[in-house]
Amino acid sequence: QVQLGESGGGLVQPGGSLRLSCVASGSILSINSMGWYRLAPGKRRELVATITTGGSTDYGDSVKGRFTISIDNAKRTVSLQMNSLKLEDTAVYFCNTKSRLSYWGQGTQVTVSS
Repeated sequence: QVQLGESGGGLVQPGGSLRLSCVASGSILSINSMGWYRLAPGKRRELVATITTGGSTDYGDSVKGRFTISIDNAKRTVSLQMNSLKLEDTAVYFCNTKSRLSYWGQGTQVTVSS
């Protein structure tokens, strides 16, 4: 059984920072990439950032220059450093891991509010 354990969500003021982490555990063979997606009320699921085990990254346009994704292959952990947070970053953030299959975490709430 595969589990993705997410942590780091919370409430932050505009301009603030948060760091999300996700640990993959269980029977996952050959992880290809890990990443984050988000879902806000009334919106479609959106790519935040992904990173391959080789270090190649992809960012959604709305977070480029503000968010940084990193991976620790040995620990099967992906982290997302979120800086200069905006009101529109409020969403549930989901961790995703791709190997032969795609796995999803339960989601962690990020709320940006003054």
